[in-house]
Amino acid sequence: MAKLSYKHTIVACLLAGVSQALIVNFAPLLFVTFQATYGLTAMQVTSLITVNFTLQLLTDLLASKFAPKLGVKNCLVAAHILCALGLALMPVLPKFLPPFLGLVLAVLLYGVGGGLIEVLTSPTVEACPTKNKEGMMSLLHSFYCWGVTFVVLVSTLFFFLCGVKNWAVLSWLWALLPAANAVYFLFVPVYTMDTAESEKKGGMSLFKQGSFLILFAMMICAGAAEISVAQWVSALTETGLGVDKTMGDLIGTCGFAVMMGLARAIHGKLSERLPIKPTLIGCALLCVVGYLMIGLSPVPIVGLIGCAVCGFAVGIFWPGTLSLAARRIPAGGTAMFAFLAVAGDLGCTTGPTLVGAISGGIDGLQTGVLVAIIFPVMLFLLTLFTGKKEKN
Repeated sequence: MAKLSYKHTIVACLLAGVSQALIVNFAPLLFVTFQATYGLTAMQVTSLITVNFTLQLLTDLLASKFAPKLGVKNCLVAAHILCALGLALMPVLPKFLPPFLGLVLAVLLYGVGGGLIEVLTSPTVEACPTKNKEGMMSLLHSFYCWGVTFVVLVSTLFFFLCGVKNWAVLSWLWALLPAANAVYFLFVPVYTMDTAESEKKGGMSLFKQGSFLILFAMMICAGAAEISVAQWVSALTETGLGVDKTMGDLIGTCGFAVMMGLARAIHGKLSERLPIKPTLIGCALLCVVGYLMIGLSPVPIVGLIGCAVCGFAVGIFWPGTLSLAARRIPAGGTAMFAFLAVAGDLGCTTGPTLVGAISGGIDGLQTGVLVAIIFPVMLFLLTLFTGKKEKN
């Protein structure tokens, strides 16, 4: 068998983004179903999001320590196996355990897998011998968006043809995707960044740098601004905006993901001509507009358009901040990407949890989303501050 090149490494990382999209977005499509089938409360459903991203956060914290020792390739393979196991067991465990506990255990498995994928794919792609690093980073993160679109479209079609009651079959079928990519990762070369300087100083030395602290806070806001809408858009359109589930998933969830992917694809193509800071500032303001459309409009179509506006606006937040960090702190290495992934997952945990807690139930989701507008506002202010610091 011919030796595979770094191009296959990039393809495997892109497919890993699809697996990441799967484990983050499949369960939210079933939140209303979980409530009806298992009698879960709004806070229990919310806690599934919290558990997922908390596990990803903890994994991000630990990955920078154990991944180099165990081998990045081994960790990427293990990550996909854990994702596959979590999806395969999600319909099974609630039958043998209290339903909520069973779902939580499944989420625990794929949460660890998702955390490993998130923290290892970005530095792996960054280390590949490519020319346009910013464009490649946006391409990598755009595949998460296309993955969301793919997951929602296929899941919606399956639910339409076979009924939501047969979601277990779909969960088992979805488990094949990360399982196949685990095998693919066994045969591709995995590149690592030069971390000699960061290892000499210690990863925690990053927190002594003011520029890194700002980037860390920006990643918290980026994750929260994105997931506060993304995790609740299916339930929001189905009940809060009064749209049919099939149409809500297609227009709301898919619209959000497609617009987010479009923004990242555009940035990947034009990254050498688009200054990242003005782009982040403009997108933060656009995100505020989208949040206002979702939270204040009594007209469902305006709320759905607001979801799409938010999707486009948040598209640059995550990869843009990572690219900014790679440019400003080039010696940060894997530790920097791991800490920024921690920050992003902290936002991903905080944002939707805040929405669920404020809403007090599915019917109050618009209010919860409106409160979460604080995240794009904070990102706007932090980006302005970063610009002033660098100029001075």
